[in-house]
Amino acid sequence: MKALLLLFVVFAALSASAQLTYQNLEVQYDSAIEYRNLKIIPITKKSAGGSPNSSFLTLGKAMQQGIVTVSERGTASTENVHWLRINNKSNIPLFIGSGEVVLGGRQDRMVTNDTVLVPNGRDQYISVMCVEEGRWSEKEKKFSYFNYANMRLRKVVDQSHNQVLIWKEIFNQLDSGKVKSPTFTYAGIRKDKKLLTLQEDYIRTFTERLKKTDSAWVGFVCVSGDKVIGCDIFDGSALFYDQLPSLLQGYVDDVIMKGSPPKASNEKVKKYLEPILINEESQAKHLKLNGKIYRYRDKVIHITGFGE
Repeated sequence: MKALLLLFVVFAALSASAQLTYQNLEVQYDSAIEYRNLKIIPITKKSAGGSPNSSFLTLGKAMQQGIVTVSERGTASTENVHWLRINNKSNIPLFIGSGEVVLGGRQDRMVTNDTVLVPNGRDQYISVMCVEEGRWSEKEKKFSYFNYANMRLRKVVDQSHNQVLIWKEIFNQLDSGKVKSPTFTYAGIRKDKKLLTLQEDYIRTFTERLKKTDSAWVGFVCVSGDKVIGCDIFDGSALFYDQLPSLLQGYVDDVIMKGSPPKASNEKVKKYLEPILINEESQAKHLKLNGKIYRYRDKVIHITGFGE
């Protein structure tokens, strides 16, 4: 009987640790960081328990270190535009996030699904969408990492998986920012000279302020104007901090192009987070239409909530 009771307690503890809900998360409203058009509210674990996820590589770091290669699957655009070949040369699982952008190849791409690629010495393939309408090069360029896209584009990609609608969203963003791009690439927004200084100012300011925080964040929810523009939450702080610079770039892109000084109340943020964090059933139902949940080995590793 005692053995069965112990087994039940262990199972209950493992089930709780697999959740990303209010059962084991706290939203630190009093520790929010705000600058210009962006407010970031940290989300932390209630206890130090659970996996820190230090055993994952991330795409940005792995590409920069040369231990992961990204290449085209083939030369025909009709057959290969929505796939990229990945070779993980390390002995560590590689986490790739939905919304991450890579530049080069025959055209720039954006990852469509969270995934973990285990190291097996073989080529593996990930699903992507084109974020550069006006180029399919005969010669394949070397791919480079370009952080996460902004939440508006991430939302369109996930909810439509329609290439025409993705190109339309990118065109609208370029047009609203008066950004000229010969190939209509999403990268044009981040490379535009008139926006570059402002982007660097945001990134530098938030990076410096984040260094002074004493909490082990596992995620955040972001506010601009009177709206919540999205949230990203991970199972452990190590994976979150590895992803933080890349995610931050995407949110900064969003508020530079279409943002205003934050004025949404904490109550409004709580209302946004309620269906995401109240319990697993509500979370699954809500994020099926308004975000994403990624599980790895029966454990929730990453959840994304789209903006209002």
